[in-house]
Amino acid sequence: MRAMVLRRVGEPLVMERRPDPAPGPSELLIRVEACGVCRTDLHVVDGELPDVRTPIVPGHEVVGRVERLGADVEGFAAGARVGVAWLGRACGHCPYCHDGRENLCDDPSFTGYNRDGGYATHIVAEAAFAVRLADDADAAATAPLLCAGLIGWRALKAAGSGRRVGLYGFGAAAHILAQVCRNEGREVYAFTRPGDAAAQRFARGLGAVWAGGSDEPAPAPLDAAILFAPVGALVPAALRATRKGGRVVCAGIHMSDIPSFPYRWLWEERQIVSVANLTRADATEFFAVARRADIHAEVIRYRLDDANRALADLRDGRLQGAAVLTP
Repeated sequence: MRAMVLRRVGEPLVMERRPDPAPGPSELLIRVEACGVCRTDLHVVDGELPDVRTPIVPGHEVVGRVERLGADVEGFAAGARVGVAWLGRACGHCPYCHDGRENLCDDPSFTGYNRDGGYATHIVAEAAFAVRLADDADAAATAPLLCAGLIGWRALKAAGSGRRVGLYGFGAAAHILAQVCRNEGREVYAFTRPGDAAAQRFARGLGAVWAGGSDEPAPAPLDAAILFAPVGALVPAALRATRKGGRVVCAGIHMSDIPSFPYRWLWEERQIVSVANLTRADATEFFAVARRADIHAEVIRYRLDDANRALADLRDGRLQGAAVLTP
């Protein structure tokens, strides 16, 4: 197999040739068809997340075909189309797992963070955490749904049922979630980097009723705001844009520090909440919605050995939609 490997945090990925991995008793060996490039991968590569295991193969938006089954695996067949997401395993016995909140598991493992991910031609994954996918779906267009889509879906549920939804940072997750909101009859207000006219046109093309810079006031009070941009200063800005009783959802795994702000911006029962990881139930719910509403990702394709360029384009804000590696 070939894999793009992070040998040391902060350094470029390096192409390595390795023997094909063997699946354990509860695992699947999957031939990768496509792997999305997520902002979380940047946080891993740039050392913004703690305790990154190195060497590590990044990538957790994986679509592929089952090549081999572990001895104890049932319910899968060779050739089946599956997805591998961020939550690679949960312990199943901690209080959070017992409470149906495996996203908060006390002893989890995460794909592309502390177990090898999908920037490769092959990946080994726990069968119980593999997502069954439509056999005829486009692999590259499906890959971003496995994190950008799932986290966006979980964030929207956390935001509540309000009609006016502000999306701060209009990248991979927001461009998928805008389609979900439109399908549900909600209004999307897109907040981009100041002066990013291309991103604003992109947002309006996906149904946003308004698009402007994150330094601009919202044209109407928001029922909820969802922050995908990892910029702590946007939290008080979003609070000021949100109506009484509204909610601000922080959807990223990493964010710069939130500056202090006057209590009156939070008062009147506004709330700030965060979304952490995802569950298998999120995948079941979201992919049903995605099929029904014909949700799709706009993708920019890169070869596997171009992973460093894809990460750089994401870091520098040069993408509209989602970057996807196609081994």
